[in-house]
Amino acid sequence: MKNKKRWILFGAGMTVLLMTAMASASYYITKTLMGLAMDRNLPERLRRRQEKVSGVQKGNIYEVERQRAAQRLELSDKEEVTITGRDGISLTGHWHACSNAKRTIIAMHGWRSSWSKDFGAIARFWETNQCNVLYAEQRGQNKSGGDYMGFGMLERYDCRNWVHWVNRRCGTKLPVYLGGLSMGAATVLMAAGLDMPENVHGVIADSGYTSANAIWRHVVKNNLHLRYSYHDSLVNDICRKKIRVGTRDYTTLDAMRVTAIPILFIHGTDDCFVPVEMTYENYKMCASKKRLLIVPGASHCMSYFVERRNYEKTVKEFWRDFD
Repeated sequence: MKNKKRWILFGAGMTVLLMTAMASASYYITKTLMGLAMDRNLPERLRRRQEKVSGVQKGNIYEVERQRAAQRLELSDKEEVTITGRDGISLTGHWHACSNAKRTIIAMHGWRSSWSKDFGAIARFWETNQCNVLYAEQRGQNKSGGDYMGFGMLERYDCRNWVHWVNRRCGTKLPVYLGGLSMGAATVLMAAGLDMPENVHGVIADSGYTSANAIWRHVVKNNLHLRYSYHDSLVNDICRKKIRVGTRDYTTLDAMRVTAIPILFIHGTDDCFVPVEMTYENYKMCASKKRLLIVPGASHCMSYFVERRNYEKTVKEFWRDFD
């Protein structure tokens, strides 16, 4: 009997130790992944994980063109400007004025990317169609301040601040369009749920997700092949500690339910980072006038490269109808 009790106690102790070890491992993994998702500064070992997280493969046939376009945009005539966010963080933008402008674009780039990389290819199209462009640098990245990225939940207010900056600079007669890629698309979609000046005439969202929680769940399950359910509540706690907002506190779907701003949704069918189904969700929920462009065969943020003519035609029709 004593031996039996001893073995029971030993088994219970081992179970407690195992559960403690599993909890510690889960916390470490979750904290590491959240650092990769949200932190400005990353150790080199985590930078090398970005490709696996995004699901984007090396050897993209458009990468050389994209790099050349980014360099061309960086060398173009522009003015570096700054504003202060609602929480005191300094935000940097690049103002490209156009003579006889018909409209202004406020362009929000994606996760761990840059304004020149994401918009270099389309910059000429905007310029030839007489668009002023404010290329914003998202918080927690590049020259803008902040230690963390907010996955659109914080950046939506930055976007509205840039609208006010544009209106102070140009007046309110020109129509303003909010444009974004990936996390930038989520940013402008979430911004569409805020009270905006009347001259904000539309949103163009390319490859946008529905929420921080949804995109993290997708990436962890499909790209990293981990079980997200073990980490869900911990993810929310870490997110709230970093940016004082939880992963479900605001979503693009919340914004779509109330927005009155016309929206053009764009997505590629072969996106391995943000699944095209998320754009379908956003489109279905959208309460305002809306358009949808789905590009067969396009991977993440590659729709403009795959179907440039159709992309430009769709955008020009959107401007024609809502300028």
